[in-house]
Amino acid sequence: MEYHNPVLLQETVDGLNIDPEGVYVDVTFGGGGHSREIMKRLGPGGRLYAFDQDRDALENKIDDPRFMLVSENFRLVKRFLRFYGVKKVDGILGDFGVSSHQFDVAERGFSTRFESALDMRMDQTSNLSAHQVVNEYDETGLRRVLLHYGELRNAPKIARTIVSARKNGEIKTTEGFKEILTPFLPRHREHKILAQIYQAIRIEVNQELEVLKEFLLQTQELLEPGGRLSLISYHSLEDRLVKRYIRSGMFEGEPEKDMFGNVSVPFKKVGGLVVPSKDEIEKNNRARSAKLRIAERI
Repeated sequence: MEYHNPVLLQETVDGLNIDPEGVYVDVTFGGGGHSREIMKRLGPGGRLYAFDQDRDALENKIDDPRFMLVSENFRLVKRFLRFYGVKKVDGILGDFGVSSHQFDVAERGFSTRFESALDMRMDQTSNLSAHQVVNEYDETGLRRVLLHYGELRNAPKIARTIVSARKNGEIKTTEGFKEILTPFLPRHREHKILAQIYQAIRIEVNQELEVLKEFLLQTQELLEPGGRLSLISYHSLEDRLVKRYIRSGMFEGEPEKDMFGNVSVPFKKVGGLVVPSKDEIEKNNRARSAKLRIAERI
């Protein structure tokens, strides 16, 4: 099954500083591109555990005794590693973007390019879909989603318009939804605004920021001292959480200082922010917003 070219492939896997006999985790398996690169660098005693809640990803499973694919959300990473007898690992990789496969399969409802049902679920067994958000959330709920997750200044007007449109009948398809949004889509910025609205609803449907926070908090306990985090974000909301967590082990505020003014933090930053080259963006336009941050467990 075609997925996509993994973004920042060499840079992300290089960031793990792989020990051939180490234990690694790829929490966003998808098409398996990053996992396959990790496997190339593992010796006979190395192990890789991969996570993906999207059932479509199972078709990309790697046939290797050193590899295990766990079909679960990575917010459960510690629990399922424990189930397999793993308490500590040497590196964790995460690529938090929606896969090209999810964008390109029309019926998944992630893309603004196709007409489809309002879905946007990464886990197809989940109860909450874009249909419920658009049709059942009240105006306050919609405003919150669009403002916080889409960073849309006119979120109140958009929310009011959606609620008003619903009075004429259920909003069932992406095209029907776009039609309602037309007053907010100036021709020269139509795709950008629509992408922000879709992003907001997708984040709500999949609880993406809550999942990311829960996952990050588990990495302190899972990583061996010297173990690496190598994490790719695609929008400012995710990247802000990753950046703050690497800097201080917290999402808000500053860590407490001891009586000598020293701060105890769980990670140290490795290198600076890594972004795709012009060449990579030309070959894969979806890489353009990727931001890679690498950290080492102290």
